[in-house]
Amino acid sequence: MKAKIFSTILIFGLLVTSCDLSEEPYGFYSEANFYKTAEDAEVSLLYAYNTLNFIEYSRAIFYIGELASETCDVKSGEAYGSQDLNDWKADANNETLTMYFKYCYIGINRANAVIDNVENSTFNDDAKKKLIGEAHFLRAYHYFNLVRVFGLVPIQKHMVKTVAQTSPAMAENLTEIYDLISSDLKIAERFLDVNRVVGRADKVAAQAFLAKSYLTIASSIESGVPGYTEMNKEAEIMYDSAAYYADKVLNDQTEYALDTDLLHIYDINAPDGPEHIFIMSMDRTGDSEGEYSKIGMMFHPWVAGTPYYIKNTDGTLTYATYGWEVYKTTTAFYDSYSDIDKRKSDLLVTEVYNANGDVVGKLGTNFTYAFPRKYVDPEFVGQKSSARPYLMRFSEVALIYAEAAGPTTQGYYWLNEIRERAGLGEADPNLGQADFRNAVVQERAWELAFEGQRLFDLRRKAIVTTTDPKAQAAGITEAEAAYYPIPQLEIDLNPNVSGK
Repeated sequence: MKAKIFSTILIFGLLVTSCDLSEEPYGFYSEANFYKTAEDAEVSLLYAYNTLNFIEYSRAIFYIGELASETCDVKSGEAYGSQDLNDWKADANNETLTMYFKYCYIGINRANAVIDNVENSTFNDDAKKKLIGEAHFLRAYHYFNLVRVFGLVPIQKHMVKTVAQTSPAMAENLTEIYDLISSDLKIAERFLDVNRVVGRADKVAAQAFLAKSYLTIASSIESGVPGYTEMNKEAEIMYDSAAYYADKVLNDQTEYALDTDLLHIYDINAPDGPEHIFIMSMDRTGDSEGEYSKIGMMFHPWVAGTPYYIKNTDGTLTYATYGWEVYKTTTAFYDSYSDIDKRKSDLLVTEVYNANGDVVGKLGTNFTYAFPRKYVDPEFVGQKSSARPYLMRFSEVALIYAEAAGPTTQGYYWLNEIRERAGLGEADPNLGQADFRNAVVQERAWELAFEGQRLFDLRRKAIVTTTDPKAQAAGITEAEAAYYPIPQLEIDLNPNVSGK
């Protein structure tokens, strides 16, 4: 009997397409044919990182994180289930959600392969710690994405070697998933050094995501999000834990810091700038999409279908590619910025120019929305750019600390550091704890706009339906907005998975 489709957890690099169920799945590295040296294991670790670059995974950062919020709308006719995500009508057959789920588990299986094989290796301790630390980080990263998108999901802790292992059980509750995430990240923190490498994780990245995961738990419990209220956790203890790990990032190292120049944060040629704790590795010299990026084209307007220039704050011009107008900033979100906010004046574009400095495109004439310059690559080659998703920035950690610590001296300090860089005055010094935390969440909306963060803030604060007009129009409840359904394909393939 031939099996034409396997559960996505089975697939290691999409190498299995059809095999007899009586046979061992092929396409796997094992102790017998790989991991002979630390260099072999390093190649396997890079293979695990490569999962992040699959188009279906990297584009979903924006399809999922931005479209289902008040920040963006989507171009009419855009495919991949994006219309239903935008309109809060996505169901278990949504293409983007199905592919996202699939690639998360491909990433988990690749990370598990490194963990299982390296733990039993005879490599020297330093090599083992680095390999295992980064693999645990990657596994935690994928599970953190899964739990925030889908809620309860299956738990797979070891590399899949047999067909019998392709139907893992669902987690019993969110506590089980988050305990695995925190355990993995603590291993990564313990085993890794502070070591900045573009596209790789280090000790600081582990601390930053520990802080973010604890903040997610704390605010979700406090806001009454289904699933989180049943966790055996206390909100204030989770806030304290978030502040503890964020403080380590802010004060216990010198490699990362706030960038004093807003535009420099988004300089495509400076991925090792002080802000970038964890950034995806993409480069215009790559051979296929995923190795290179088209993110800018997804955000930029068409204008005349030819490249144009964007004016800098000093009057100089930066070359930029035209775009496909896929992710379209809503007018309401653009108007929510203060007019003196540099994140509006410097980072949201309303006019484009030719090489002579003449206006060739303008908001309200030949394009309809202000677009972000966060993904502009002046050295793009055709449709290939080095624009990268920003997966964790120092600025976000500052805001995680502020939200977790509340209206304390240090909480206000880090919130005001972000505001002052943006050209705004200090926050109201007399805010109570709830109002202060809400103010930080709003600051996150402006600071992290178009970086794939907004939906998850709305969910953990249980404010989807009071913030996004599209959710209101869809008539959904906050409970319905809290998670997307498990893809139907996974329900069909894994008898231990059920829809919610």
